Amino acid sequence: MRNYDLTPLYRSAIGFDRFARLAELAANNNGNAGYPPYNIELLGENHYRITMAVAGFAMSELEITSEGEKLVIKGTKTAEQPERQYLYQGIAERGFERTFQLADFVTVEGAHLENGLLNIDLVREIPEAMKPRKIAIGSGNNMLEGERSQDAAAVTADSAE
Repeated sequence: MRNYDLTPLYRSAIGFDRFARLAELAANNNGNAGYPPYNIELLGENHYRITMAVAGFAMSELEITSEGEKLVIKGTKTAEQPERQYLYQGIAERGFERTFQLADFVTVEGAHLENGLLNIDLVREIPEAMKPRKIAIGSGNNMLEGERSQDAAAVTADSAE
């Protein structure tokens, strides 16, 4: 596996150091090895769904934890099953832990297990103060005229006293 040095990105991208850190973390992540497989869907402008194939896992064997900007999904197989003699075993029955880094303002809305697929619904709720707003643009002359009229009003008020 190749290792990439992202140091130049830290120097030239002001405010993107968190993004660079996430890219570095993703490049160095060898732990999950693709199990269990999952999809990430865009359901609407601010609605997402993670669908994970968890065939053979009961609801009691799955755990979903959301802490800050980290979503952790764990599957723990119970060892109570009788020993079987497989001729071919294509369905993995091992435990797993899959971690997702959530973007800012993304929260878990709910989860449900259906037909061996675990669906986790996510929603991004941007606070009103963080939403884009339109800024009026004034010309330099208008700014000076506005300052002069305020100064004139202040002088008139002072002379009236």
